[in-house]
Amino acid sequence: MLDATKAATRPDHAPADHPKIAAEKVGILLANLGTPDNYDYWSMRRYLNEFLSDRRVIDYSPWLWQPLLQLVILSKRPFSSGEAYKSIWNEDKGESPLMTITKDQTAKVAAAMKERHGDRVEVDFCMRYGNPSTKSKVRKLVEAGCRKILFFPLYPHYAGATSATANDAFFRALMSETWQPTARTVDPYFEHPLYIEALAQSIERAYAKMETRPDILVCSYHGVPKRYLLEGDPYHCQCQKTTRLLKERLGWDDTEITTTFQSRFGPEEWLKPYTVEEVARLAEEDGKKNIAVCAPAFSADCIETLEEINEEIKESFEHAGGEHFTYIPCLNDDDAHIEALTAVIEENLEGWVERG
Repeated sequence: MLDATKAATRPDHAPADHPKIAAEKVGILLANLGTPDNYDYWSMRRYLNEFLSDRRVIDYSPWLWQPLLQLVILSKRPFSSGEAYKSIWNEDKGESPLMTITKDQTAKVAAAMKERHGDRVEVDFCMRYGNPSTKSKVRKLVEAGCRKILFFPLYPHYAGATSATANDAFFRALMSETWQPTARTVDPYFEHPLYIEALAQSIERAYAKMETRPDILVCSYHGVPKRYLLEGDPYHCQCQKTTRLLKERLGWDDTEITTTFQSRFGPEEWLKPYTVEEVARLAEEDGKKNIAVCAPAFSADCIETLEEINEEIKESFEHAGGEHFTYIPCLNDDDAHIEALTAVIEENLEGWVERG
C-alpha cells in the first residue's frame, strides 16, 4: 500500500500553514484490461457496459450501437458471461484469475524495483475497466509523491482497443490532477529479446513434459476487426513478427507453428484465420491430431484463455477429430516474464532514476 504521508515535509522557507509535500518519487503503473467485481448479473452488466461502450473497442455510431447494447446485449450477455467467469473464478480469493495474477505480477515487479532503486520508486497496478480504476491509482501515486509516472499497459502488441484505450484512461486521469506529474507511456514489447526468450522457455518446458510432441503449435492472438488493420493499426503485423521471432528462437520450421486470431465479436470480418475454425481444419484436413495452443498477446491468463481456449476452442478441435489438445499457460508471474517486464521498465526509466 502507498503511504501518502511518508516523508512528507514542508518546503524550506515556507510559511507555517504551507501544506506538507511528500518526498519526490517515480511511479510505475502497470495496467491490464480489467475484470468484473463478481460474476453475478449486475456486476457483469456494469463491467460489460463500461467495456462495450468504449469507442476504441466498438466504434459504431452510438446512435445505433447504444440502443442495441443497452436493450438487447446487456439484457442477455451478463448471464452467459457470468457463467463463463464462474467456471474460472478464484473462489478462495473472491476474484477473477486475471486479478490474482496481476497482483502477483505487481508484487514481483515491485520487489525487483525496490532491490534496484529502494524507496525512490513506487509500483502499483490498475485496470482499464472495472476496479481498481486508472484514475484512482494515479491519484494514489500522486499523493505518495510521484512527480513522474511511467504508465505500462501490459499488452506486448499495440492495438487501438488495448494499448491506446489504456493510455486514453491514463491521460484522462492526469486531467484531474491539479499538479500533473511528468508522464511516459511504454511502447509495445512484442519483439523484445527477453519477452521472446520468456515465451520460448515456456514452450520448451511444456513440450518437455509431453509424451508425444505436438504436430503444431498454434499461437492464438486476440482478434480485432480486419478494418482496423486497413485503417493503419499495426497489431496484425506485430503479432506475425512475434510468431516469427519465436519460431526462430526455437529453431523450428514453418510447419511447426502457426498464427491465428480468437474472440471474434459482431458481424464484420476480423483478422483471420479464426482460431476456433483453424484448429478444426488442422484436425480434419491436415490430420494434425495433437496440437498445442499458446496465447502470446495475453500477459496473464483470463477469460479468453482459461475459458475460451481451454473450453470452446478445445471442443472445436476435438469435435473435428482432434485427439490431444494442450493449452500452454500465459507467462503470468513466471520469473522470465518478470525479468522481461522489469527490463522494459528500466529502459523506459532512463534519465528518471539511477540504479542505487
